[in-house]
Amino acid sequence: MRRTAPCLAAALLAAVLTAVPATHPAFAQPAGGGGGGDRGGGGGFLGLGDIFGSGSDRPGPYVSPSARELLPDAGDVGAPPSSPLRHFEPIALPKLPGKPLAPTIDLPGLPAYAPTNGPDKNFLQRRQTLSLRAVLSEGGAQVPNGLVWRLFSAVPPIDGSSSLIASSQSATPDFDVPPGTYILHVGFGRAGIVKRIDFAGVKIQETVVLDAGGLKLNAVVGDDGKPAASRLSFDIYSEDENDEVGRKLVASDVPPEKVVRLNAGSYQVVSHYGSANAVVRADIRVEAGKITEATLTQRAALLTMKLVREHGGEAIADTAWTITTASGDLVRQSVGAFTTIVLAEGDYVIAAKNSEKIYQRPFSVEAGHDADVEVLTSDLAATSDAFGTGD
Repeated sequence: MRRTAPCLAAALLAAVLTAVPATHPAFAQPAGGGGGGDRGGGGGFLGLGDIFGSGSDRPGPYVSPSARELLPDAGDVGAPPSSPLRHFEPIALPKLPGKPLAPTIDLPGLPAYAPTNGPDKNFLQRRQTLSLRAVLSEGGAQVPNGLVWRLFSAVPPIDGSSSLIASSQSATPDFDVPPGTYILHVGFGRAGIVKRIDFAGVKIQETVVLDAGGLKLNAVVGDDGKPAASRLSFDIYSEDENDEVGRKLVASDVPPEKVVRLNAGSYQVVSHYGSANAVVRADIRVEAGKITEATLTQRAALLTMKLVREHGGEAIADTAWTITTASGDLVRQSVGAFTTIVLAEGDYVIAAKNSEKIYQRPFSVEAGHDADVEVLTSDLAATSDAFGTGD
């Protein structure tokens, strides 16, 4: 009995299909008409028009192209051949009016050499303390103050911004940073060092050897003369054995007795006494971990010049002064009743101009012997060449 059930269902379906006139396609109607029956008398498929509406009130069946393959062949189910179903192509839906379209984005191309600026693999690692301290020389005592620490990333950012991570002016700074490679700069006055540090993430104390020392300068005039500190200054240049002109200025206008912190090495020191021609040079070597003291000797003297009518008389105001060497090289020009100047040891010609008259006299400078130089109105010059007005 169970095997006859499919045959009974197939016979029942065949009987239903044969009841439909052969002039009508299976499961389809003409596009504009009803189901072949009376409009008012229950037409339609199998007389069900009263339930679903008459043929004129509803559209004809539509067969989806994708569902056509699912229909069984009439011969397979024991039904007589029938007309094929009408096939309609899919309807193209119109575009919605006024719907904005996404703009086209033109992205610039990245250069082939651009590095990948991804997250650092050490970013999520636990930070540890990097402790630092500095000594002037190997095995020397710790530097207690005057230090400037700057810690930089070993890989600079791609945007060109500063790679400075941390800085401190403590004698023993502690930097909490993740493991990685860093560039450390330590400044100590005009001394400094750059060092690479590979931090493994274990709390350690790194000792930095600055290899630096100090330089304290002073000068004497003549044998033991002490010049006024306000008139004494020093310039310090780095040593360059290959190019005398290419020396770099390390420090300028350094006052006497001041300790200048420098990297160990040789330097050229230039001593200025006054602002004229009293200049002395010396080469000095700075030792690491030590303060090097140097005293330079100035062969010069401080002179005070005045124009008088007689020895010991009152200085005449509004006097213009010109000082030249014995060979005629200009040393200094000034205006005033009293003119004070420091001159190096040697022979000079002093000229004074007042009321369109020029007075002059030769004068010798002896190192360490400061003096007042008087020019008398009786020392009338034969020409005015000293002031550049003669023929």
